[in-house]
Amino acid sequence: MPKEAVFTMKLEPELRDAFMAEAEASHRPASQVVRELMREFIERQRQAREYDAFLRAKVDTARAQIASGQVASDADVEVRFTARRAALRAQAGGADA
Repeated sequence: MPKEAVFTMKLEPELRDAFMAEAEASHRPASQVVRELMREFIERQRQAREYDAFLRAKVDTARAQIASGQVASDADVEVRFTARRAALRAQAGGADA
């Protein structure tokens, strides 16, 4: 990929010096390390947006289910899953009963 853009930023001299020393110690040009950091940041931001959208959709679905009356009480859920656990134990031959 051709590198035609220039990125200029201001930072503390101590931070710049420490960064340049670490880049040199890793035997890589500072610009390569900065590009890596930028790519990682972009990917983390993309993943965060995707997760937020996923979570928002889950919440919207749950709210719609509640609004339409598709809810179960805690007691109902406990009864159902107690029966499921019993059935699974029976299938497994009563192990860990």
